Amino acid sequence: MAEQVRPDRPAERTDRLVLGLGVAGVLAVVGWGIFGRASLAAFGKSGLSWVISTFGWFFVVAADAFLVLSVVLAASRFGRIRLGADDDEPEFSTLAWVSMMFSTGMGIGLVFYAVAEPIQHYAAPPPAAGVQPQTGPAAATAMQYTLFHWTLHPWGIYAVAALALAYSTFRKGRGSRISAAFAPLLGARAYGPAGQAIDLLAVFATVFGSATSLGLGALQVAAGLDSATGVPDSTAVELVVIAALTAAFVVSAFTGLHKGIKWLSTSNVVLAVALMVFVFVAGPTIYTLEVLPASVGDYLSHLVVMSTRTGAFTDPAWLGSWTIFYWAWWISWAPFVGIFIARISRGRTVREFVTGVLLVPSAASVVWFAIMGGTALRVQRTGTRDLVADVGASAENALFGLLHALPLATVTTALAAVLVALFFVTGADSAALVLGSLSSRGALRPHRGVVVLWGVLIGAVAAALLLAGGLAALQQATILVALPFVVVMLGLAVSLVREMAVDPAVRPRPGLRRSGLAAAVRAARSYEEENPPPVTRWFHRPGR
Repeated sequence: MAEQVRPDRPAERTDRLVLGLGVAGVLAVVGWGIFGRASLAAFGKSGLSWVISTFGWFFVVAADAFLVLSVVLAASRFGRIRLGADDDEPEFSTLAWVSMMFSTGMGIGLVFYAVAEPIQHYAAPPPAAGVQPQTGPAAATAMQYTLFHWTLHPWGIYAVAALALAYSTFRKGRGSRISAAFAPLLGARAYGPAGQAIDLLAVFATVFGSATSLGLGALQVAAGLDSATGVPDSTAVELVVIAALTAAFVVSAFTGLHKGIKWLSTSNVVLAVALMVFVFVAGPTIYTLEVLPASVGDYLSHLVVMSTRTGAFTDPAWLGSWTIFYWAWWISWAPFVGIFIARISRGRTVREFVTGVLLVPSAASVVWFAIMGGTALRVQRTGTRDLVADVGASAENALFGLLHALPLATVTTALAAVLVALFFVTGADSAALVLGSLSSRGALRPHRGVVVLWGVLIGAVAAALLLAGGLAALQQATILVALPFVVVMLGLAVSLVREMAVDPAVRPRPGLRRSGLAAAVRAARSYEEENPPPVTRWFHRPGR
């Protein structure tokens, strides 16, 4: 009999096996990065080459499958299923829900790549695009691929993971951990060693995916200090930044979800909007308004081709540095973002959930990149500032180079540095909360000591990877760790569809009663009756 866990109360004890193995594995990597930098860098480089050449196609197909599945679930009869009891209401307002979701799901990456990615594609277009560098067609291609990497696909990945977890936690009353969502496939084994193995994979994916983002944040905060105060950017400064912001996270962790993370997420959105509005007004406003519809049109018209492109007909090295890296990054973030979004989405219908998760952040990302990236391209093409040279020196300088081409550079540079710092704290806070849940048998409110431990370890991994090779090491670790978790994600999707097919809110059409589908539905319902979820009945009472 599976252990009874009340998902919205702290677990009585942590899962010592998952916690112990997870901490040991993370500390081993940290020690490797400190005492064997060269060997860690060599391992990451060779491992990355093997993964891209052997499994690059797998990342591409999986990312497409998750996006298609999320759209199908929202548009079908499954869309009316509520994530919770039938009379549950959303726990958070729509604004707070979207703010926390957006800050957690993208965060530092949006600020880091807002200028860096469009300018890099402009200077060196994707080989398959067939356009000359630093031309009008190159600018169009730059925006097209930037939107491809930052809109529908990442949020489709998040939507599947978050939906499976929200459904399992709030509709079925299981613990908030990845393994609990595998109950329809694994039965009681989801609560034994097999489930612990799944949770452990989720722990490693979350740690290294989050460490990548925090490493990017440290690089950019250090570059912002250099730009605003003249403090030279160096590895030592980056390590000090990680230590300081990790300490700030510890303070935030002790305030909880409804105070710390909610306040920081809302502040992030406000500051990001303020910076974006300033760039829109102070920059080439008319050009930006032209970029917005043109880039969306280019993106949508080339979506199928870009989504199915593999190393068979284009440069595998370019795919590994961009598209496959991004898909691996989003997949490694899926347990972290999925559990967090699930945690804040109780009471919403599947259709409302997928629409909000898929479209709202994607639309916000389109506007963000059209303004920031479009302005950067205009600044570069008019010769106002050589942003290509800025990016060539270091990608983290790209945003600050753009701000120095506009009025009030000192003020906006400081604002951007604060924004990255807040995203750092929010990301570490949210990731540590999820890791605490994964190592505490799915508790939605894990012990704060465990949460703080994971936050400190994430910061340590980010520091170790920066020591081992900077941005390249961060990208390598993300792709290597994401590979096994792709298989977990696919299993999660199958489990979700199987269980939703027998939900009481979904009734087979009369014409299917004699079909094989109806037989499968009856068999799944029989399984549900014989294997009730391990949760007490009080959880389903209204108002809980």
